[in-house]
Amino acid sequence: MAEGSSSGEPIDVLLAGTRDLLRPEEIVRDATRDIIKDEIRHHIEKSLKEDPELARDLRESVRQLLEARALEYAALLQVGTCTARLGLSTLPESVRKKLREDIAKLLTRELGGIVEQSL
Repeated sequence: MAEGSSSGEPIDVLLAGTRDLLRPEEIVRDATRDIIKDEIRHHIEKSLKEDPELARDLRESVRQLLEARALEYAALLQVGTCTARLGLSTLPESVRKKLREDIAKLLTRELGGIVEQSL
């Protein structure tokens, strides 16, 4: 059998998978990356322990960033809602009524499923 080809036999599949797992250059690269990350993490933790004010400022900055992201997502949701309302307003009344009914049915079904799962 030629190198790289597989007959589909279980042993061939197992050997091919094993060859992929045992790529030493990837293992060394990943291990080195993990060691470097650990060293950087320890250095950062040490710096934060030595400067409590910096640690507080970092925590506050992260909190503000998360809050800003949440506000961004809320604004995007609001824009999406307005866009949907705008799209609905351009439809003929009969189509708008049918679409509203379909959306109401969908929401009722989904909310019912959520309630059932929570019980």
